[in-house]
Amino acid sequence: MKYITTIDGTEYTIEWDESGQVIVDGKSFNISLNSLGGGDLVSMIFNNRSIEAVVNSAERDRWEILLNGENYDVRVQDERAYRLARARGELEGDSGLVPTKSPMPGVIVNVLVEVGQTVSKGDTLVILESMKMENELKATLDGIVQEVMVAAGATVEKGAVLVTVGDEEAAE
Repeated sequence: MKYITTIDGTEYTIEWDESGQVIVDGKSFNISLNSLGGGDLVSMIFNNRSIEAVVNSAERDRWEILLNGENYDVRVQDERAYRLARARGELEGDSGLVPTKSPMPGVIVNVLVEVGQTVSKGDTLVILESMKMENELKATLDGIVQEVMVAAGATVEKGAVLVTVGDEEAAE
């Protein structure tokens, strides 16, 4: 079965062949995934290289993935669901008010934005320290910072809303 995966606005077609190889946009990769400790921590062997990531389910077909200190918004749909969503016009980028949530418990190292500030997709909003790593949490759309819910030094739980960004329509 084919899946359409959108990572921060870029689409990839992913499928598995009979031998267990993962094919991404026509290129074959050797990938193995294992949950560590039954939680959100996942170990991935990607072409004989070990990678760890924190994977949180955001919605039914959306995931937040923290990998190498970078936070990614990922949407995974099978071909049928993708075609239906496209026909209904549901595949546009984020819009309205979009919260940036903490992907794991940690301490806020720095808040780089303030209410009313204009940000671009990919701008770093907050730096979160967790598991002895600093993680840059970035804006997923162009917009205006509507709320800042944390300050440097604050301890936050997984899922806590840190910053809310609104597109131009939400700001009016």
